[in-house]
Amino acid sequence: MISARAWADTRRLWDYHQMGHTLRPCSVAIGLGSHDLGVAETAVGLYKRGMAPLLVFTGATSPTTRERMPRGEAVHYRERALELEVPDSAILVEPRARNTGENIRFSRELLEEAGVDVSSVLLISKPYEERRAYATARKLWPAVEIVSASSPMTLDEYVDSIGDPRLVIDMLVGALQRLLIYPAQGFMVSQPVPDDVLEAYDRLCHAGFTSRLLVTDQPSA
Repeated sequence: MISARAWADTRRLWDYHQMGHTLRPCSVAIGLGSHDLGVAETAVGLYKRGMAPLLVFTGATSPTTRERMPRGEAVHYRERALELEVPDSAILVEPRARNTGENIRFSRELLEEAGVDVSSVLLISKPYEERRAYATARKLWPAVEIVSASSPMTLDEYVDSIGDPRLVIDMLVGALQRLLIYPAQGFMVSQPVPDDVLEAYDRLCHAGFTSRLLVTDQPSA
């Protein structure tokens, strides 16, 4: 059983992870690879709304996607976009990245090689990774404006889509831990974390939602 307190804490983390950016047209939309084809579908929807003239899909495979996406995350994203009638000429594929930092760096290199002038990026991720993606991009690509986006869904809808509530909470906790420790390692910019978010994070850690924590970190209380 997951307690009401744990669910309230999870909702606080969910809200914090989402940036709440107002969407606007950007030079390019970049869909960050993952197990979730919803990222590609969201990118397609934004493309069709005129929010970006070009889509970049980035990602190799990981232990969680190797069986589901054997040709690589970015390739499967592209295939889904083509199914949804995006022209091939509007898609670039970056198939090597294995983490968020590489997603950003390799996509930037790909766009530079293609001669695309980029002043703003619509950065599309899973809902609970909006802030992590934003903080990483601000570190590695500071000259461009970053607008974070994800599939518009509630926490309950996301839990239903995954089918494993405990895993979802573990992922939210792990994503916050990285926001806390990665700036010191040079992977992303530091962002203020409100006290109530830190307190929710600590309670969830102590309640055992720790499968996605890195072993180098401990709960802060």
